[in-house]
Amino acid sequence: NLPLKCLKGGGKIVIVNLQKTPKDKKANVVIHGFADKVVAGVMESLNMKIPPYVRIDHFQTILTKSLSGDQRYINWTLRVASVHGLTSQLPFIESVEISFSDNQKFKDAVLDKQPFIMKRRTARSETFDIFLTVNYSEGCDCVSTKLNIPFEFEVSTEEHGEIIDKEAVLQSLREKAIEESSCGQSGVVERRVVSEPRSEAIVYATVTNLRTFSCQQSLLANNGDLKWKLEGSGTSCKRSRTGKRKSRT
Repeated sequence: NLPLKCLKGGGKIVIVNLQKTPKDKKANVVIHGFADKVVAGVMESLNMKIPPYVRIDHFQTILTKSLSGDQRYINWTLRVASVHGLTSQLPFIESVEISFSDNQKFKDAVLDKQPFIMKRRTARSETFDIFLTVNYSEGCDCVSTKLNIPFEFEVSTEEHGEIIDKEAVLQSLREKAIEESSCGQSGVVERRVVSEPRSEAIVYATVTNLRTFSCQQSLLANNGDLKWKLEGSGTSCKRSRTGKRKSRT
């Protein structure tokens, strides 16, 4: 009954629903139609364009390193995880492909089951790059995103004081997606370094979906789909018949 409270203060109610509702008699306007088409029709009447919808998802990479017992090697673990917790699922990621720079003898790996975790051991003095290809699930407009993670045992002190303007990164991703009419753009929005156990977490934002709305999809543009007519003090729309009656012989 919350919508009816506005009537006491002199307000008006507009109901948009495919079927009749118990509140129809108290509404000033009743529209039987799809809400997205109705909104598009209103925006078209106002000469306003519906802005594109850009979906941005987040995930994090966590690289943990520790010395072996004889202090000669580094045992390290790479995890691709949700920003909502290590046990949370990543429904928009199908798999993660991992490869390494040319000077490494590690075998490439494909992580196709969650949690996405890989463990390796390397010499303490070695430095190299880890290349990730994050493959997105069905339903995303983009296929994959490629990332590069430098590997070294010593953690740079500059990373502790790094300040990232998250909102600026997100706005830049939205603008690029709209300008390029494509998805897959990504950027770093957060970086955390922990000294014990030695680990670095990088949070990425990535554009996974882009939706634009054409005025041709609106209710007002589809004259043959819906028929408007006035009923009392309100307006309703009913589906028009697409076929003609056959003449009787």
